[in-house]
Amino acid sequence: MDQSLHTPESVDALLLDDVRTGLAQTPKQLPSRLFYDAEGSRIFQAIMHLPEYYLTRCEFEIVNENKAQLLQRFLRGTNAFELVELGAGDGLKTKVLLRHFWEQQAEFTYIPIDISEDALNGLATSLRLQWPDMAVESMHNDYFRGLSKLSAASYTRKVVLFLGSNIGNFSEDEALEFYHQLSQRLRPGDLVLTGVDLQKHPAVIQAAYNDSQGLTRAFNLNLLRRLNRELDANFDLSAWDHYESYNPETGEARSYLVSQKAQQVRIEALDETYSFDYGEIIHTEISRKFTREGIERLAEATNFRIDSWLTDCKGYFADVLFERM
Repeated sequence: MDQSLHTPESVDALLLDDVRTGLAQTPKQLPSRLFYDAEGSRIFQAIMHLPEYYLTRCEFEIVNENKAQLLQRFLRGTNAFELVELGAGDGLKTKVLLRHFWEQQAEFTYIPIDISEDALNGLATSLRLQWPDMAVESMHNDYFRGLSKLSAASYTRKVVLFLGSNIGNFSEDEALEFYHQLSQRLRPGDLVLTGVDLQKHPAVIQAAYNDSQGLTRAFNLNLLRRLNRELDANFDLSAWDHYESYNPETGEARSYLVSQKAQQVRIEALDETYSFDYGEIIHTEISRKFTREGIERLAEATNFRIDSWLTDCKGYFADVLFERM
């Protein structure tokens, strides 16, 4: 999810480096961006519709209930804007906004940025079918290079979408650096709409990442299947399990792969063999949950101010509109 740090041309080398570096650490770890091959993306789409996985439904509610207010704010003081989305996926929630903007005859250009060409092509195809005349300019690039090109190309207001609680996949330092980089590439008056999962009853969060149907387990294990396919590894998936923890004191949900026996795994692409003890973990994801105070500190530290704080009816999730100062 922190794909923004890398260029499309570096993906293969990045995969090798991610695995080599991550499995050399103690404890071993693999970055969450490795989840999203074609099968991983398919499983995640299914996860989003699970009854336990509240995040997508909550954000959909927020976007749908506030679309008119958001359009009014995006156009305040200007007659046009560029809607720049970082990692659009299937565009489910974004299409709620796009439909309303189109119906209101707003002047805007939709610019999804992603390092996944397949994801961009799929989104562009669906948009052409729904709105053939909508101005859509897909950018196959990393987030920051894409934003830098856009900022240099025009002075039109940028409205950046960073939805889906992707911010939660960053450590505190990484989040500060990410929003600092965003701030550097935006102008005063530009906006960033960020999806934020809020701290709540720990059982609600725990269930969202360890569902009763086992889809989250399959999603986590698919990462090893990807390494078998792309790096000629020999992970025995039956010898691994999924484990999820949530710490309500820190607001961190963490996902792990757990070795169910002492074993060795060969990864031919790295010319390395790795030993795993019984019960040894591979850390695969962090998903941080936030308080309003924490988000306010993030904005203040990175030259933004909070313009709007929008939540679902349960107060589980927030979409926060930052304005570049």
